[in-house]
Amino acid sequence: MGAVQHSNFSQESLDQWFDQRFAEKMAERDAARTPSMTIIATKGALDMAYPPFILASTASALGWDVSIFFTFYGLSLLKKNLDLQVTPLGNPAMPMKLPNGTELPIPTSIMALMPGFQSMASGMMKKTLKTKGVASIEELRELCIEADVKLIACQMTVDLFDYGKEEFIPEIADWVGAASFLPIAQKADVNLFV
Repeated sequence: MGAVQHSNFSQESLDQWFDQRFAEKMAERDAARTPSMTIIATKGALDMAYPPFILASTASALGWDVSIFFTFYGLSLLKKNLDLQVTPLGNPAMPMKLPNGTELPIPTSIMALMPGFQSMASGMMKKTLKTKGVASIEELRELCIEADVKLIACQMTVDLFDYGKEEFIPEIADWVGAASFLPIAQKADVNLFV
């Protein structure tokens, strides 16, 4: 009976040692691992251009590996010449504020019908962003490039809209389809759709 107890004690000690060693090795692995994030950018409006670039530049500043897949209208965010607009269409929560912060009580349904409203709203939004010290999309995009965020263009969208590669910034890391991007997203810690 003493031998059985000694064997149980050894097994318990071995199990305890293994559990402790396993926990240490997992902690070491987690500490050495770089977090990663992928973003799918699908919209090219001024207000929708900010989230992917802000999230990507912030994650990169935290030391994360970041890739943004630009598809459909989001692909326009990679063009050399940006002419981004903001529109009330499909955005019922859009407040109409003057650059000084005064809100205009205009329903979005009326805004959408007014000729020239989109240009006016875009100009006011750009002025407000500048007044508040918010970086421009061009500046945020450049920050992402400097931070090694991988900017990936959807080749299918390029083909669909008959774009030429010369229309886009040279810093695009890759021109691929969804089948090539999905394995990157599958391994990422965080996946976002904007």
